[in-house]
Amino acid sequence: MAAHTSQSVAKAAGDDVEKDVAARGRSRRTDSGNRGGLRRALATHWYAWAMIAPVVLVLGVIIGWPLIRGVYLSLTDANERNVSRTIGARHIEATYEFVGLDNYAAVLGDPVFLQRLVWTVVWTVACVSITFTLGLVLANMLNRNFRGRAAYRMALILPWAVPGFVSVFAWRFLFNRDNGILNKILDGGGIAAVPWLDDPTWAKFSVVAVTVWLGVPFMMVALLGGLQSIPGELYEAAEMDGASPWQRFRHITLPGLRAVSMTVILLSTIWTFNMFPVIFLLTRGGPGDSTEILVTQAFREAFVASPRDFAGSATWGVLILALLMIFALVYRRSLRKQGEVW
Repeated sequence: MAAHTSQSVAKAAGDDVEKDVAARGRSRRTDSGNRGGLRRALATHWYAWAMIAPVVLVLGVIIGWPLIRGVYLSLTDANERNVSRTIGARHIEATYEFVGLDNYAAVLGDPVFLQRLVWTVVWTVACVSITFTLGLVLANMLNRNFRGRAAYRMALILPWAVPGFVSVFAWRFLFNRDNGILNKILDGGGIAAVPWLDDPTWAKFSVVAVTVWLGVPFMMVALLGGLQSIPGELYEAAEMDGASPWQRFRHITLPGLRAVSMTVILLSTIWTFNMFPVIFLLTRGGPGDSTEILVTQAFREAFVASPRDFAGSATWGVLILALLMIFALVYRRSLRKQGEVW
């Protein structure tokens, strides 16, 4: 009986050893296979790797290093008075210290952050929804055959071709309370002048209008490309089956534009969320601070406040990045649940 037991134990131990050896062999084969696959990929696509290497290096220097530096500064108490600086022939070393997450606690606990966040979200949602709606309407109009279609396309794309700061200054002139063209037109109709940039409510309306005006061309071009990729036979078959224009739009156009729509909505959301030039050049965040958004508040901390709070500005910047990353991840997950591959 004892001999039989010892034989069973020995056999089990042998089986364990064999399994361990087999597992190690598979692990080695997997590692060597991965290394071999990487070598083959480099050998096959070396030209592509060589072409993208400079781009990756430049992006790492331009984006990677400032990002790392910003995250580091957000964990310190750096400001205008304790950073390293040179005054004449005298060089003063930096004296700021590491404070951990104190800056994040201070910003998140400040009511100003919630105010800026709420207005930024409202402004972004309003601009993106209006821009998408107008872009979709114009794209559908320009997708038809009519005389002068090319001229209309060029005219509608023009705001996209003009530099943003030029467009904003033009709108600032139009919104001028005393000499603006809009108020001159209203005055000619017997309507009192509108304080476009001097009243908080009208100022918010103005920045939304300018942002929409700047964003519609991109949205229109992207959606027009998506419309032209939908096979015309689908519309012809639906029309023969008696489908109304609304039914064709709902069941053919919108599903056909889903992939393009999801992409342009995401891009437009990120751009609008960080749309610094419109707010800064049109209203400077005013009147008061009624049109301040998160990015203009970060700018104010670094360049307007006295002393300039570099750590506070970096903290605002990191929080903006975190919010956009969370939005992108949630957005991507929602698309996957809907069956979209993105």
